[in-house]
Amino acid sequence: MGSHVDFVPPSHHPKEVETKKEEKIDYLNLPCPIPYEEIHREALMSLKPELFEGMRFDFTKGLNQKFSLSHSVFMGPMEVPTQSSETIKVPTAHYEFGANFLDPKLMLIGRILTDGRLNARVKCDLTDNLTLKANAQLTSEPHMSHGMVNFDYKGKDFRTQIQMGNGALFGASYIQSITPHLSLGSEVFWAGQHRKSGIGYAARYNTDKMVVATGQVASTGMVALSYVQKVSEKVSLASDFMYNYMSRDVTASFGYDYILRQEVLVSCVSTKDSFGFLSRHKG
Repeated sequence: MGSHVDFVPPSHHPKEVETKKEEKIDYLNLPCPIPYEEIHREALMSLKPELFEGMRFDFTKGLNQKFSLSHSVFMGPMEVPTQSSETIKVPTAHYEFGANFLDPKLMLIGRILTDGRLNARVKCDLTDNLTLKANAQLTSEPHMSHGMVNFDYKGKDFRTQIQMGNGALFGASYIQSITPHLSLGSEVFWAGQHRKSGIGYAARYNTDKMVVATGQVASTGMVALSYVQKVSEKVSLASDFMYNYMSRDVTASFGYDYILRQEVLVSCVSTKDSFGFLSRHKG
C-alpha cells in the first residue's frame, strides 16, 4: 500500500516593517542660540588663526586665582590703513603691559603700549540673563580713540544684542532657535557719522556630530557662507566663501585643525594667494 505524505507549505509571516519614529520637536524647550555676531566662530578658528609677521614674546604671571599681569614684546611690520586697496607696512617695535582680573561674573582686561595706546575691555554679568560688554581704545592721535558698549540679553530660546559706539554708531541684532538644530537671525545698524545704514540676515545649522553650516547676507553687499565638519576627535575641516555683489570681490578659504597631545596645528589657504600655519603648544 502506497504511503501518502501531505506537503504543508511553510507559513509566511508578514515581515515587520521598521518605521522610524519621527522625532517630536518640543518647540517650548528649544536651545538658546549663540550670539548673532558669533555664528561663524567654528570656521573662524580654523580659517582666521592669530597670525603675525615678525617676533613676539608673551609672558603672564598669575598673582592669585583672579588677578594676573602680562608682558609682551613685539618687533615686526605693522599694516597702516590707506584710502587705496594697497597695504602699507611700517616697521615697528613696542612693549605692552597688561593687567587681568577674571571672575565668573566680572572680567577686566587692560593693556598699555609704549606708543601711548591704552586698551580696555570689560565683561560683567548684570543678571543671569543680561551681560554688559564694553571695550575702548585711547590714543594720542586725534580722532582715533573709540569705544563700544554692548548689552547681550539671553532668553530661553533667543538672544538679542544692542550696541552703541562713538561716531553715532548704533546696532541691534536678534537670533531665534527655530528647531533644535536651526536658528535664524537679523541685524540692523546705523553709522551716523558716515550717514550709512544696513540690514542683514543669517542662518545657522548645527548637528550633534559637529557639523556646522552658516549663511549670512547684508545690504552692504556681503554674502558669506561657511561649513565646518569634525572628521574625528582630533581633526576638523572648515571652508568658507565670501562674495561682495557690489565690488564683485570673491574669496574662498579652506583650513583644518589637528589636535595632538601637546600641540594644536591650524592651517589655512585662501584664493587671495595667502597661506597660514599656526602651531599652539599646550604646556
